[in-house]
Amino acid sequence: MNQTPIIGKVIIAGAGPGAPELITVKLMEALGIADVIITDRLVNPTIIERYASKKAILILAGKQGYTTASISQCKLSELIIQHALKGQNVLRLKGGDVALFSNVLEELNALRQHQIPYEIIPGITAASGASAYTGIPLTARGYAQGAQFLTFQHNDFDIPERWKNITRSSETLVFYMAAQHLVQVARQLLFYGTKPSTAIAVIEQATTMYQQVHISTLERCENEWAAKPFSSPSLVIVGDVVQRNSCPVAIIGSIPLNRFVKRGLFLCSDQYARRRSTTGAC
Repeated sequence: MNQTPIIGKVIIAGAGPGAPELITVKLMEALGIADVIITDRLVNPTIIERYASKKAILILAGKQGYTTASISQCKLSELIIQHALKGQNVLRLKGGDVALFSNVLEELNALRQHQIPYEIIPGITAASGASAYTGIPLTARGYAQGAQFLTFQHNDFDIPERWKNITRSSETLVFYMAAQHLVQVARQLLFYGTKPSTAIAVIEQATTMYQQVHISTLERCENEWAAKPFSSPSLVIVGDVVQRNSCPVAIIGSIPLNRFVKRGLFLCSDQYARRRSTTGAC
């Protein structure tokens, strides 16, 4: 009598923006039972070290932008299918949230084609993490009624209608994977009518102990940042909401203040400390 082959389950999960404490309880449980973990470069390795089974097979997928040091998406899907068909429980770990800029559709299509059961566990996206850890709200009454999450490749800069639609809105603009194109982004926004005085923030390695925040304006950022190599991952926020955070102490938590603020528009960390010691208030 032929036995029905055992097929493993696949969990595709977002590991959050960087800080290990920001993963979900459900992901913590999934890490403990996974036979195979396929992880992107942006997933904090501490998450796996802290919560994964020591018996789990760990596969590093890479997935670093602007390089070829990654497993191709096609090969990744094949690996997921291969291990699941062996009856293994597979955890596919992605940085941030699964639904945003993560190529999840290709993996889901492969799973459906092979009739492999799967589950999706959401994670905190980089925009939410960066917003919380910098005190920059993405929406605020009187400043922005919405936010657009965007990313750009080289050929996207030649689509005028897209830029016109973006700049017509008063919403906050959040650019993923755009730090290397920052000057081009600023030029396009200015060309299509965004106010030169509009504030722009670059947040490097948000929510981690290495987080750095740089703030300028669209008209000044090219001169200030043209030669600066922002570390990956970096998130870019453009809009009037950026200027709403002039009192960063409330959101620092246990991370040193000087890790967070390097800015020309507002108080830097030592200025803030001196001001607070003399006034007792923000």
